[in-house]
Amino acid sequence: MSIALIAKLLHVLVGIGLVAGIVGRDVTLRRAARAGDLGAVHALLDVAMVFERIFVRPMSFLVLASGLVTAWLQGTPILGTLAGGTNWPLASLVLFIAIALLVPLVFLPRGRRFEAALAAADARGSVTPELSEAFRDPMVERARVVEVVGLVVIVALMVLKPFRGPARPHPPGHEPVPARPGTSLPSACR
Repeated sequence: MSIALIAKLLHVLVGIGLVAGIVGRDVTLRRAARAGDLGAVHALLDVAMVFERIFVRPMSFLVLASGLVTAWLQGTPILGTLAGGTNWPLASLVLFIAIALLVPLVFLPRGRRFEAALAAADARGSVTPELSEAFRDPMVERARVVEVVGLVVIVALMVLKPFRGPARPHPPGHEPVPARPGTSLPSACR
């Protein structure tokens, strides 16, 4: 087993952790939005933050780092045809960066508005219409959809590997094994 395969496995496992964190966080936030009791809202927000802190934030960085290391170990140029390779790694990287930009452009500023609505609800001791409205912020809802769809597209790019570039030699350690003289491949392998 090569180190490149181990890196690829690690990258896939980290990606699974990231997707699990995003799905867990989003499902929990939807439950919190429907809760009529402020105590339940806080309990569910605490659970959502566990997904955010343990899975989403660290796994976002780890999936990027492990993907870059895996590409390097496999000899896959991340700049696509600009570096003599295929364009799916570049497309994945561009999508990943676009998703990451949702944090400073949408999630952080809208999160401050949400925190103000939550503080006002805490002061009243009940779920307020402003808090319910903050939970249904259309900009945040669209950004969450973009985040999930973007991740699905990235996974599809990694699995399907479209945009094949020019043929290039196999990276070291990944050369095809020649058939022994006098043997033939089964018809399914030809």
